[in-house]
Amino acid sequence: MAPSAISPSTQETQPTPMSKPALPRSSNNEIQKKQKTPLEMISQGVSLPGIPTHPTFALHRQWMLEHMAIAFRVFARKGYTEGMSGHISTAACHTHSPAGKAWSTFARPLEMLNQDVTYFYGSAQAVYPDFGGVVFTAEEGERLAAALGSQGKGMILRNHGLLTVGSTVDEAAYLYTLMERSCEVQLLVEAAAANGVEKVFVPEESARYTFEMASDPEALYWEFQPDLEWEEHCSGGAHRL
Repeated sequence: MAPSAISPSTQETQPTPMSKPALPRSSNNEIQKKQKTPLEMISQGVSLPGIPTHPTFALHRQWMLEHMAIAFRVFARKGYTEGMSGHISTAACHTHSPAGKAWSTFARPLEMLNQDVTYFYGSAQAVYPDFGGVVFTAEEGERLAAALGSQGKGMILRNHGLLTVGSTVDEAAYLYTLMERSCEVQLLVEAAAANGVEKVFVPEESARYTFEMASDPEALYWEFQPDLEWEEHCSGGAHRL
């Protein structure tokens, strides 16, 4: 209680004024509003729906496998195929795509050069610093998982290629296309920088804000839908089970 110049006996005889309940306020003294999700922010109007749900595991599995089949078609169209190398699973993508293989020789993370690559800001990106040849053991998989970390979305595998993960096939596949293109852009920038052109990086605060507002499972799921819908149209439904 704040100190008062009125004696206790006087205070007891004074009527207590009725006060209005205080409204909760945000840190910038504005009335608090419902925090929008990244998907709602990016939608800029009526929000896109969230990730689809299914009443049975069988239907969910069918949906997942059909999206996986489409993702393989997307990767083939973009030139990521290299014989039997690479895979797409329920939540991970890995291929020996050209730009990813080229950038992996540096064993360096991608730099925050533009808006798109900030989706891999901070701990969302990792580098696996070792290369021991073709992977056949479970121990190597465990080391890869440890290097990626609990917050990881994409990883550069030294002298190997790229790996991305997600909560859906769609998220992992979109992140792969984004990481591959980001490697391509990084190589172009490195070539220009080698000739004396100075790099200008995305400011730290801007990179973090963009990551928080865009690199979200629901938003990343929707980022893949244009590619998915195009391949679905081209295939005439051949991917369906």
